[in-house]
Amino acid sequence: MIILKNISKSYGSFRVLESINLSLEKGMVYGIVGENGAGKTTLFKCIAGLEKFEGEITSNFENLKNHLGYLQADPFYFSKITGREYLQLICNARNIKESEFDEKNIFDLPLDKYAVLYSTGMKKKLAITGILLQNNDVFILDEPFNGVDIQSNIIIMEIIHTLKKLNKTVIISSHIFSTLNDTCDEIHLLKKGVFVKSVLKDDFIKLEQEMKDFTIGNRIAKLNLN
Repeated sequence: MIILKNISKSYGSFRVLESINLSLEKGMVYGIVGENGAGKTTLFKCIAGLEKFEGEITSNFENLKNHLGYLQADPFYFSKITGREYLQLICNARNIKESEFDEKNIFDLPLDKYAVLYSTGMKKKLAITGILLQNNDVFILDEPFNGVDIQSNIIIMEIIHTLKKLNKTVIISSHIFSTLNDTCDEIHLLKKGVFVKSVLKDDFIKLEQEMKDFTIGNRIAKLNLN
């Protein structure tokens, strides 16, 4: 289990997260939703150990960061590294001996081309492949479906289902609510750095409708479309 207790984060005088409390269990998939700027990515970076923060994160692992795979919304690649070399680097970082990259290239990526020349979706698929090869216990997936073709989205959803069956802990953010409905056990709504609502699967549809009503309001009517 991973426990977040009173997690807060500020950049100067700007408060990004305020007293976030959350328990994350094995074999569960958690969705984090919210508008752009709500604090989702900052929260993920705090859990992944990439940002300093106020509060406390405890887990069953001696060092959570060494058991966690973090898919960033926009993965970074060095300018002169091929897809194959990137996967090798990712495995080396965890002392994992792996050489069958062609066999495990489930997204059919051009592994011998420079990763920076990949499309947005290909970069994301390479990063997903990397964290899967690390045999992590915890996965944070920041917008895993954005910029990815529909066939790969189907594969990613099946990957998430498989990770759940393997008793992994998975945290996802997505602006595509249907993907959360298909994969998550719980959804937590983040607004201005605060969790304002948390729902279980039975109430996902109700939450989606509430979010639509709040977001749309009378905005479309103001356009006077005809």
